[in-house]
Amino acid sequence: MDTTNKTYLLKLNLITWITAIQDIETLSFLEHLQQQQIESSWWNDISDYERQSISKGLLEAENGNTIPHFEVKKLYEKWLN
Repeated sequence: MDTTNKTYLLKLNLITWITAIQDIETLSFLEHLQQQQIESSWWNDISDYERQSISKGLLEAENGNTIPHFEVKKLYEKWLN
Protein backbone atom coordinates (compact mmCIF):
# COMPACT_ATOMS: atom_id res chain seq x y z
CA MET A 1 0.00 0.00 0.00
CA ASP A 2 1.45 3.38 -0.96
CA THR A 3 1.79 6.36 1.37
CA THR A 4 -1.25 8.17 -0.07
CA ASN A 5 -3.52 5.21 0.64
CA LYS A 6 -2.06 4.72 4.11
CA THR A 7 -2.62 8.39 4.88
CA TYR A 8 -6.19 8.23 3.60
CA LEU A 9 -6.99 5.13 5.66
CA LEU A 10 -5.40 6.59 8.76
CA LYS A 11 -7.46 9.76 8.42
CA LEU A 12 -10.63 7.77 7.80
CA ASN A 13 -10.01 5.64 10.88
CA LEU A 14 -9.37 8.73 13.00
CA ILE A 15 -12.52 10.44 11.72
CA THR A 16 -14.57 7.35 12.49
CA TRP A 17 -13.05 7.08 15.96
CA ILE A 18 -13.52 10.78 16.78
CA THR A 19 -17.16 10.85 15.67
CA ALA A 20 -17.90 7.95 18.02
CA ILE A 21 -16.34 9.62 21.10
CA GLN A 22 -18.93 10.71 23.66
CA ASP A 23 -16.58 11.74 26.48
CA ILE A 24 -16.33 15.53 26.59
CA GLU A 25 -12.94 15.44 28.34
CA THR A 26 -11.43 13.37 25.53
CA LEU A 27 -12.94 15.66 22.91
CA SER A 28 -11.66 18.73 24.75
CA PHE A 29 -8.19 17.18 24.91
CA LEU A 30 -8.27 16.52 21.17
CA GLU A 31 -9.41 20.06 20.51
CA HIS A 32 -6.56 21.37 22.67
CA LEU A 33 -4.11 19.16 20.78
CA GLN A 34 -5.45 20.53 17.50
CA GLN A 35 -5.03 24.11 18.72
CA GLN A 36 -1.45 23.43 19.77
CA GLN A 37 -0.71 22.02 16.32
CA ILE A 38 -2.26 25.03 14.61
CA GLU A 39 -0.49 27.53 16.82
CA SER A 40 2.86 25.83 16.53
CA SER A 41 2.83 25.63 12.77
CA TRP A 42 1.74 28.09 10.11
CA TRP A 43 -0.03 30.52 12.46
CA ASN A 44 3.29 31.71 13.83
CA ASP A 45 4.78 31.93 10.35
CA ILE A 46 2.31 34.47 8.98
CA SER A 47 2.35 38.22 9.51
CA ASP A 48 0.32 40.08 12.14
CA TYR A 49 -1.79 41.53 9.34
CA GLU A 50 -2.60 38.06 8.01
CA ARG A 51 -3.51 36.81 11.51
CA GLN A 52 -5.73 39.84 12.07
CA SER A 53 -7.45 39.30 8.71
CA ILE A 54 -8.10 35.63 9.51
CA SER A 55 -9.40 36.46 12.99
CA LYS A 56 -11.66 39.14 11.54
CA GLY A 57 -13.04 36.70 8.97
CA LEU A 58 -13.69 34.04 11.58
CA LEU A 59 -15.49 36.55 13.79
CA GLU A 60 -17.62 37.70 10.86
CA ALA A 61 -18.52 34.08 10.07
CA GLU A 62 -19.41 33.40 13.71
CA ASN A 63 -21.72 36.43 13.60
CA GLY A 64 -23.41 35.14 10.47
CA ASN A 65 -21.90 37.78 8.22
CA THR A 66 -21.21 35.48 5.28
CA ILE A 67 -21.93 35.36 1.58
CA PRO A 68 -23.34 32.15 0.06
CA HIS A 69 -20.97 30.30 -2.27
CA PHE A 70 -23.26 30.70 -5.29
CA GLU A 71 -23.23 34.49 -4.87
CA VAL A 72 -19.44 34.59 -4.67
CA LYS A 73 -19.22 32.41 -7.78
CA LYS A 74 -21.52 34.82 -9.64
CA LEU A 75 -19.49 37.80 -8.47
CA TYR A 76 -16.16 36.31 -9.59
CA GLU A 77 -17.43 34.25 -12.52
CA LYS A 78 -15.51 36.18 -15.15
CA TRP A 79 -12.20 35.37 -13.40
CA LEU A 80 -13.05 31.71 -12.74
CA ASN A 81 -13.57 30.69 -16.36
